[in-house]
Amino acid sequence: MTPFIAEIIGTMLLILLGGGVVANVVLNLTKGQNSGWIVITTGWALAVYVGVVVAAPYSGAHLNPAVSISLAVAGLFPWMEVPSYVLAQFIGAMMGAFLVWAMYKKHFDATMDNGLKKAVFCTDPAIRNTGANFISELIGTFVLIFAVLYFTDATIVDQETVIGLGSLGALPVAFVVWAIGLSLGGTTGYAINPARDLGPRIIHAILPIRGKGNSDWSYAWIPVVGPIMGGTLAALLMLALSHP
Repeated sequence: MTPFIAEIIGTMLLILLGGGVVANVVLNLTKGQNSGWIVITTGWALAVYVGVVVAAPYSGAHLNPAVSISLAVAGLFPWMEVPSYVLAQFIGAMMGAFLVWAMYKKHFDATMDNGLKKAVFCTDPAIRNTGANFISELIGTFVLIFAVLYFTDATIVDQETVIGLGSLGALPVAFVVWAIGLSLGGTTGYAINPARDLGPRIIHAILPIRGKGNSDWSYAWIPVVGPIMGGTLAALLMLALSHP
């Protein structure tokens, strides 16, 4: 289990369980159909918990390009390792999205609304407004990364310590993601993770999903750039507060 493999598997589990709870809630004829926003936000929080538990000992369980980039901006993670982490996160996210489709294929076939089918893979704004949607993703990710930076205490005790979400313990991270979903997720669906949105969106475009509609590429940049900007601002604020 290398850091690269750990990020793939951890992110795959994150998307399998996160996309899975959306499929269970929105697709036709599932046991959980119409069970609501509380179920979705709880499912995503627990998906983060599972992914972090598996990947933490080996990679720090970033599972999110915004986390890797922000930790590098904060000086807590080597920039040279960011590309391999991001690549692994996208691979894992795409694998997880494929598995959700494979498991729920009969329910995709039984669902006529192409918007609900797409919702299993990627986010979509409740009210489409480029500026407002971008700010929503920026703020949500700012909260995530700012909390992560302070949970980790921003210190390296010894050279063997993996700096990242793994140093937190998985449960606090799950609670942060749950809080963001409950409080800030109603505007855009709180992607707060470029790999979580873009990877499955690519899979949505590729898969032969009956009546799937388009993948909304005009919106796709917002859940990528917004989280990266939000995380970077959180890292810069942490540095400013740490060095008066």
